[in-house]
Amino acid sequence: MAEKAALITGASGGIGLAIARVLGEEGYGLTLSARRPDKLEQEVQGLRDAGFEIETVPANMAEEDDVLALFAAHKERFGRLDALANNAGVGIGATLDQIQAKFLDMQLAVNLRALILGTREGLPLLREAGAEHGKALILNTASIAGKGGQPFLSVYGATKAAVINFTQATARELTGAGIQCTALAPGFVDTAMTDFVKGEVPAEKMIQPDDIGAAVRFLLTTSPNCLVPEIVFNRAGEGPDSA
Repeated sequence: MAEKAALITGASGGIGLAIARVLGEEGYGLTLSARRPDKLEQEVQGLRDAGFEIETVPANMAEEDDVLALFAAHKERFGRLDALANNAGVGIGATLDQIQAKFLDMQLAVNLRALILGTREGLPLLREAGAEHGKALILNTASIAGKGGQPFLSVYGATKAAVINFTQATARELTGAGIQCTALAPGFVDTAMTDFVKGEVPAEKMIQPDDIGAAVRFLLTTSPNCLVPEIVFNRAGEGPDSA
């Protein structure tokens, strides 16, 4: 049994899978979750082949019962939680006069509500880990769209701005608990989620998922005295707050 354990949502590709690989390489047991069980199993096979200890739990993060079942399964398998990556997210672009309620609700549920519920459910074990070794981690995937409003991504950006604010509030509330909280706010990352824009921004010009993984590896190395509230990732050649 691994001496430390992590839970990662949205782990069937892209940023989530990159974070999982880094934590696995650092010796963490992993609970990995995504909505589609077939894709999840397919994508994590490489991590299994690398010898990482993995539990997979399909979950629709928009459903509270699925969130509760995910954390219960992690606790049953590992009994501890040293790192929580709230990474699941969905982005649906629309002009302001074409926003559909069902897509509004979906983004609010997955990008924000599930992250808040996941933090709530993970806290008891994170507190135990923080008391034990002074450095449990909460990693919340935000977006550079949360740093400044982007046309056609108003709802998505609003949820990600809320993620950054919630991360700040969490860090302040947990002062002294040995839990470090960081919001990760990248511009366009080369994942399936950015396929819609790859005609304008080629994949090779985007931030790479491994760049986010490298930031997580850095966060693992900092002392318990060092709080990194957020990391913003700009694409080369682009200014701040530009996707």
